[in-house]
Amino acid sequence: MEQHVFSIPMRTRFRGITVREGMLLHDPATGGWGEWSPFLEYDEEVARPWLQCALEAMRGDWPMPVRDTVPVNVTVPAVDAERAHAIVTAGGCRTAKVKVAEPGQSLADDEARLEAVRDALGPGGLVRIDANGAWDVDTAVAALPRLDRAAGGLEYAEQPVASVEDLALVRRRVAVPIAADESIRRAADPYRVRDLEAADIAVLKVQPLGGVRNCLRIAEEIGLPVVVSSALETSFGIAAGVALAAALPELPHACGLATVQLLTDDVAAHPLLPVDGALPVGPVHADRAAIARLAADPQRTAHWQARLDRVRQDQPL
Repeated sequence: MEQHVFSIPMRTRFRGITVREGMLLHDPATGGWGEWSPFLEYDEEVARPWLQCALEAMRGDWPMPVRDTVPVNVTVPAVDAERAHAIVTAGGCRTAKVKVAEPGQSLADDEARLEAVRDALGPGGLVRIDANGAWDVDTAVAALPRLDRAAGGLEYAEQPVASVEDLALVRRRVAVPIAADESIRRAADPYRVRDLEAADIAVLKVQPLGGVRNCLRIAEEIGLPVVVSSALETSFGIAAGVALAAALPELPHACGLATVQLLTDDVAAHPLLPVDGALPVGPVHADRAAIARLAADPQRTAHWQARLDRVRQDQPL
């Protein structure tokens, strides 16, 4: 069993990090690859389903696809308006997901970013925002109409507040559709979003939720339209998200799976980058030279190997 720890610089600071680290797992007997890249602050319990996802991918245990391509959005970090315009223009997508509520920034900064994104997309594009649970209820209720106007209409607002209960309150007080992300993947009960009618859309991420088949089950039982999103992975991790999106019976929204664009390099022979706003469905092949070039230093490699040892106590490879 091969284990390769990667360290890839990012084009723009995103989610508070400038380098993306993780581990690739490869079974030479089957040829399968899986990515295990829980963020560094996550403990063993949180990181365990991420490993389940990697092992599923390595086994090639994915359902049959029902589509050949998956529509995706370009992701816009909390950058200035000029940079946001450039990212959307270069992204090649008709939908943009824009980060808002960044610490140290103002609502006016968010409005300027959204205005620039709308200008870059044109009137026919779709704009969605993600606040990562940063607001309280009253702040969200005040901010969302302003951001809706700045964007020329929002497709939806993702996780404007942190708790499921607050999400339900916001949904009842604003006209903008609400999507739940953290309220599903970090919740002890992901179906509480459904039970409290707290969201219009479910955002599913395959690594945090334990793999493609587990996400398919959640999608069926939660009873909401699904957007498949990434956890800032390499093309191997993105391939798992594409496999989920390709297997869903319905896919009414573009998916947040174009985030390889945020990395300066990739470990795949043909990185999963959007063409005409979509990603292809199919296998991803390793670039051995890239894996060697992007290998983490010995100290970081030892850190990830020790982390894997702790997490896999009940999941031997």
